[in-house]
Amino acid sequence: MRIVELTQQTKNNILNDLLKRSPNNYDSYADTVNEIVNTVRKEGDKALFDYTLRFDKTEITKDTLQVTQEEINEAFSLVSDELVEIMKRAAANIEEYHMKQKRYSWFDSKPDGTILGQKVTPLSKVGVYVPGGKAAYPSSVLMNVIPAKCAGVEEIVMVTPPGKDGKVNPGTLVAAAIGGVKTIYKAGGAQAIAALAFGTESVPKVDKIVGPGNIFVALAKKAVFGFVSIDSIAGPSEILVLADETANPRYVAADLLSQAEHDELASAILVTTSMELAKKVSDEADAFVKQLSRKDILEKSLENYGYILVAQNMEEAIDTANDIASEHLEIVTKNPFDTMTRIKNAGAIFLGEYSSEPLGDYFAGPNHVLPTNGTAKFFSPLGVDDFIKKSSIISYSREALEPVSGDIIKFAESERLTAHANSIKVRFENIKKKEV
Repeated sequence: MRIVELTQQTKNNILNDLLKRSPNNYDSYADTVNEIVNTVRKEGDKALFDYTLRFDKTEITKDTLQVTQEEINEAFSLVSDELVEIMKRAAANIEEYHMKQKRYSWFDSKPDGTILGQKVTPLSKVGVYVPGGKAAYPSSVLMNVIPAKCAGVEEIVMVTPPGKDGKVNPGTLVAAAIGGVKTIYKAGGAQAIAALAFGTESVPKVDKIVGPGNIFVALAKKAVFGFVSIDSIAGPSEILVLADETANPRYVAADLLSQAEHDELASAILVTTSMELAKKVSDEADAFVKQLSRKDILEKSLENYGYILVAQNMEEAIDTANDIASEHLEIVTKNPFDTMTRIKNAGAIFLGEYSSEPLGDYFAGPNHVLPTNGTAKFFSPLGVDDFIKKSSIISYSREALEPVSGDIIKFAESERLTAHANSIKVRFENIKKKEV
């Protein structure tokens, strides 16, 4: 891995490079995606089946679109019992963590008859997109489905592309069953997003779409936003390790590569105050790459977006971590909890040398659907809040409204909204007449 002395200029260059990976920079595909979305919106099932044949090379009909219980049973027979039990344990951890995020309605009443509050309501119907083929990750199924279940979503509809044999990845089906999903459709790509957003003869319209996907899926989610809600427009995976001289270079190198192997656009960055650690991590990473199975992807990822940045001091290193706002941030310092208090921007923070990033990907419980491309400055991980909506509650008695009525009328009249003012005035016009 390349070692770079951290300066303001090198930091700016790296930030610019990282931003180039954003899905917002792939507008050349937008026309194609918009055509797919609009065609599915107009033609429904017919377009969905036509695009599935065109892109996934398999024929799907109204009768074969939905995954059957027999197919789910078959999936369980194809996944080892050991892996099924591991998924169940991971699901239990994810559920336990997300149940702590639950929000409840509240009401605050006063003696004068004022009642203010907030009513929390789960979304009625949510669509979950699950990639297929080589990018099929059962862990993502659990991470998207379980928070929705914890929130109280009534119906979860899953879409995932079929293989050329017309079947769905068995791990995906097993994870869906463990997560409690009962409705799964064999559809992928931008056409599946459009089907969820607008509904077809067979696929119901949902209120929100979540889940990762390729650039076509990301742009389709962007295109349908406003007709439905979405979680985010996810970019390539990324990790930043913040370390001092106490860090184990072998562990750090292994953790950097755990994200670099996702794809050629993945980012892996070490920010350290120790040149000695930087050199050792670089050597360890180079050695690991030679023996790992995704060698070609790792080499290109590190060549494009892999950096070891050597800072003058920890303050400079922390400032850099906050500027990059990485999806995953590992802190491997002498006192990681103290360092963590100075971190403002990160999707998920892993503290100490035994809290490696894959722990969060699979098992610990917090969600692994995280903000990317610097959006951790203003976005949060996927969670229960993404599957609820809040309604304000306002109730005033006559006795509560009368003392403030004059203030409301004057405020409305200052904005020249006389109908607003009149709405208050009419409630007390009899009193005014009596006074006269």
